[in-house]
Amino acid sequence: MKRFLIFSLAMVMATSIFAQQVQQIPLIEVEGFAERKTAPDEAIFMISLEEKAMKVNDAVNVLNKKTQNLSDALKKGRIKDYKLVADNYAVDVNRIYRSGSQKDSGYVARQSLRIVTSATNEDLHKIADAIQGAGDMSYNLSFGISEATRKSLENTLLTEALKDAEARANLIGSTLNLKGLRVFNVTLEQNFRPVPMYNAKVAMAESADMLIETDEQSLTKRVFVKYTY
Repeated sequence: MKRFLIFSLAMVMATSIFAQQVQQIPLIEVEGFAERKTAPDEAIFMISLEEKAMKVNDAVNVLNKKTQNLSDALKKGRIKDYKLVADNYAVDVNRIYRSGSQKDSGYVARQSLRIVTSATNEDLHKIADAIQGAGDMSYNLSFGISEATRKSLENTLLTEALKDAEARANLIGSTLNLKGLRVFNVTLEQNFRPVPMYNAKVAMAESADMLIETDEQSLTKRVFVKYTY
């Protein structure tokens, strides 16, 4: 125990000394930023299912039947290049609140479904038809940038952001006559993953085809670089 206390005290003192030394180092900090605009390449149909019943099995069975109906409808429509993903499955007590009191009335089962495909898929209208033909379902259609596209541009954006930071540091150094600039520390901003819903305008033509207009989206990278001199 005594050794542990001595070790802890030594660590605290070492940390304090290091912090004081860092404060004495002349530093400049610059921000580097990179941005690439790209068209959305992924379309996602979001479907929320809900079923109430007095017994858990009854609610679950109806929910599973709806999911199977949708799967069958998609196959029947001979739709190409899509994924049907089920997640966020939950069963809760159906609790009703009335006049300041509560009453349990069976159960409610919920399930989220996602149909993921490319934004340029010619079968988007067929997917919408399949959803409507599978039963009592509604959907939201959103467009975004796929994870594969994000990863493919990750290194490019990071390189450009670091070069931007370097250019800013060199500008400051030459302007203020700071000699021997060198990197002291680099911090990357945490990546932000927005919900893929990007100003998509969807309309139905007389031929029942979808008319879709999507805006370009921005992928960004931000770094913070400290230089010493």
